[in-house]
Amino acid sequence: MPRGARLDAPDALHHVMVRGIERSDIVFNDGDRLDFLNRIDKAAQKTGTVIYAWALMTNHAHLLLRSGSAGLPTFMRKVLTGYSTSFNKRHHRSGHLFQNRYKSILCEEEPYFVKLVSYIHLNPLRARLVSSLEELQHYPWSGHTAIMGFAEHPWHHTEYVLQQFGKTVGNARMAYLEFVREQNQLGRQPELTGGGLIRSAGGWSEVLSMRRRGERQFSDERILGSGEFVEEVLGDVDDDRKSMMPARLRLAEARDLIERECIEKGLSVEALQCGSRSNEYKALRHDAARKLVCGLGLSHADIARLLGISRSGVSQMLRRYTDISSTHRAKRD
Repeated sequence: MPRGARLDAPDALHHVMVRGIERSDIVFNDGDRLDFLNRIDKAAQKTGTVIYAWALMTNHAHLLLRSGSAGLPTFMRKVLTGYSTSFNKRHHRSGHLFQNRYKSILCEEEPYFVKLVSYIHLNPLRARLVSSLEELQHYPWSGHTAIMGFAEHPWHHTEYVLQQFGKTVGNARMAYLEFVREQNQLGRQPELTGGGLIRSAGGWSEVLSMRRRGERQFSDERILGSGEFVEEVLGDVDDDRKSMMPARLRLAEARDLIERECIEKGLSVEALQCGSRSNEYKALRHDAARKLVCGLGLSHADIARLLGISRSGVSQMLRRYTDISSTHRAKRD
């Protein structure tokens, strides 16, 4: 399945993950690590990117950042291309160092900002590169050390992070440390490593609960946030812009529409899609086909699969609807 285009704009908050090709190491020694951090520093200055959290692991890295005017792709290109070239020269190797495409998740700031800071900074502890939170405070390859005041990186905006936890530096650090300790008790929290409804809602059980309550949310694998946030990012999803929605979203919306129509009329989705020829199902198909093509911009092939009929059947329904509409307009005129 093709991957969606990146979502980015100045001031957008991103959780970025980059991995070595085939999970190979991206750093061999402290010289490599310093080079990687120096390139983040230079690229951030040139592109106006703001870094809030980071962790440099053995075969991957995490960043929580806010895009500058130059955009996320420009920042990442400056970091990864320059580092790959220098790494290959130092270690007498050739070829790709990173996976072809880094992963970036556009994030809703509230409530995810502080959770993502903690999640990223806890990576070395989860990977057992350090054995305790006390040891993590002095681990030089995670932003946690700078937040706690044991290191300083000009490009790491620790002040903004601490402002989320308290008005004074001392109180903020104590509150931040307590929050990290609490988050560590929650385990890996996979919902923080990607977007989509399951992750944004907090797990599959919550999605099922939402369905039982009759609640619906927009979702997108490139976005970590509420349904309202997803709608805001993708634009107002009114009838004029449905065709701009990602295909996956439009199909999900179509399935929901069909399910609602069946429930309202006391009909079965299974019988509909198995081709039932009763008058009730024929009428539902006719009405749904018009809504799916006019409101969501689906192809005739997609509509045919959803309604349990042939593509030619969809074309005939829509042609009949067009003819009827034209007749009504002619009578009014």
